[in-house]
Amino acid sequence: MSRSSPYRVLRNYENLQKGVYPSAGEYGIPQLIPVNHINVDDWIGFNTFNACKDPEKTGIHFFIDDYQFERVWKQPEIYVKVLSRFAAVCTPDFSPYADFPKAIQLYNHYRKHWLGAYWQENGLTVIPTITWSSPDTLEWCFDGEPVGGIVATSSVGMFDTQEHRSWLMEGYYAMMDVLQPTMILWKGKVPEEIDNNNIIYIPSHVDKFRKDVV
Repeated sequence: MSRSSPYRVLRNYENLQKGVYPSAGEYGIPQLIPVNHINVDDWIGFNTFNACKDPEKTGIHFFIDDYQFERVWKQPEIYVKVLSRFAAVCTPDFSPYADFPKAIQLYNHYRKHWLGAYWQENGLTVIPTITWSSPDTLEWCFDGEPVGGIVATSSVGMFDTQEHRSWLMEGYYAMMDVLQPTMILWKGKVPEEIDNNNIIYIPSHVDKFRKDVV
């Protein structure tokens, strides 16, 4: 059975006309396929893709402010062509902030997965970005995520309070238990109590600048 819906011509709404995908969980979150191997020399933020000279060796992440990548949702047919030039692409990190209504948190989770499924359907190598905030988001934040394979996550903004740090650790251990990833692409500081040889650090723009000037 095709991952696309036979009803796409009837639903010109929220990208449903382009595809409705097999889903997981009670909220109809599109299910992603695991990726077990990538050939990426460098990771860059989506907001800098135009400056990339070696896309076939570069991966794209979305650990940037949401407003900088809303366009991939609004114009998916344009940006799937842009992103297909790159070696791999993470699913968009639409924010599930704890003070957002649950409906908006779920909407952002759905959009992340719809785009991931759409990109996979179009032949892109897609790495699932695992995102959570408060502990109640753990009830659904893994819906549609593949078990095993490579994942990406971020700790940016999770060290500002002790409560947020505890949310980070609770989510990390839940992710390891539920998804059992073989590799984690990590943006931001890795807590010292995490001892995991399968974590690959995604450097920030500042880190890259410091390396270049040394």
